[in-house]
Amino acid sequence: MEKVNLSEKFGLFNEYWTPKIAGELNGQQVKLAKLKGEFVWHKHDEEDELFFVVKGILQMEFRDKTVFINQGEFLIVPKGTEHRPVAEEEVWVMLFEPSSTLNTGDAESNLTQFHLDRI
Repeated sequence: MEKVNLSEKFGLFNEYWTPKIAGELNGQQVKLAKLKGEFVWHKHDEEDELFFVVKGILQMEFRDKTVFINQGEFLIVPKGTEHRPVAEEEVWVMLFEPSSTLNTGDAESNLTQFHLDRI
């Protein structure tokens, strides 16, 4: 058992849209990612995703609305819901999702990460 310092972990990488595994529990992974710009529209047919904003403001676009998630807030995107994260400025997020979850869900692109580094 080791505690995790989020500032230290986020200091270990600079790439955007490349989640890093910071922990695992009960078949779920705790992932850290830095975001900037627009991601791809996608959905996850079998998994819910939790986005916890550690730093910045994340815009989660849905086909019918946009939700702004501020620092210290989180949003759960239900499985099967098409969405697109957008970060006008750098955003740090902590994600909770099943270990089988592919970051781009059903939309393979140049942002798809098949193998995640552990930090």
